[in-house]
Amino acid sequence: MSRSRHHNKQRYRSLFLSDFHLGSRGCSPGPILDFLQSVQADAIYLVGDILDLWHGGPVQWGDIHAEIIETLEAHAEAGTRIVYLPGNHDAALRSPGMNFLSFELTETALHVGADGQRYLIVHGDQCDARILRWHAMTRFGSRMDALFRGIDAWLRRRRDVSETERTLIQLAIEGINHLIARGSGYEHRLIALASEAGVDGIICGHSHKPALRDVDGMTYANCGDWVDSLTALAEDSSGALQLLQWGAEPAAVPETGTRPAVAKVRA
Repeated sequence: MSRSRHHNKQRYRSLFLSDFHLGSRGCSPGPILDFLQSVQADAIYLVGDILDLWHGGPVQWGDIHAEIIETLEAHAEAGTRIVYLPGNHDAALRSPGMNFLSFELTETALHVGADGQRYLIVHGDQCDARILRWHAMTRFGSRMDALFRGIDAWLRRRRDVSETERTLIQLAIEGINHLIARGSGYEHRLIALASEAGVDGIICGHSHKPALRDVDGMTYANCGDWVDSLTALAEDSSGALQLLQWGAEPAAVPETGTRPAVAKVRA
């Protein structure tokens, strides 16, 4: 599949991206590819669930998915440092000998910003409530997500509903994910993890809830996802962090806390 290249690329010191879920029904490969072709960075951190290796349904893979991987490899060949932190959906990459990509592979990473701030980077599944860490539970949830998204896609076709229009099923999926993330005390466990590591903040994904705010005097940054919110976290040359929101009608990014830095970016 041939897609147009971006000549005027936006440059960042670092980019943090998570939850592409390449191979699953919920993935949005078009926006992912467009975004990757529109940016340059000294470092790109892939903060887990980039590949969806065990969602349980038919694998959704085409030329555009392969082109996403090729674009990431092109970034690496151009000198970008790419660090891949596997999540729970691509946990197989955590096993020895499973790194079939030409990227750095690690469970956790330490990022030092241009301003000297130090951030612990993890996918975030390490801080799920115990029941949500059970393999059977997470796989069941993934299959239910795929089922509901399949029903949603079928209803959209039957009723001629555009992809940008919000539906009750879509809102229900997002609401359930939101309740799981908030009810588990997810953010506070991550902040505690960062505190134990002696850093200034944490950067994660996993919950599909983009965020950038101060929690107990530390920075909590969540990249969001490329299923619903279409967001990334970016660091500029001064070390400042901001959330980037891609596309015309992605899910709203909550601008709460003392650091509501959200920039909308388009192709």
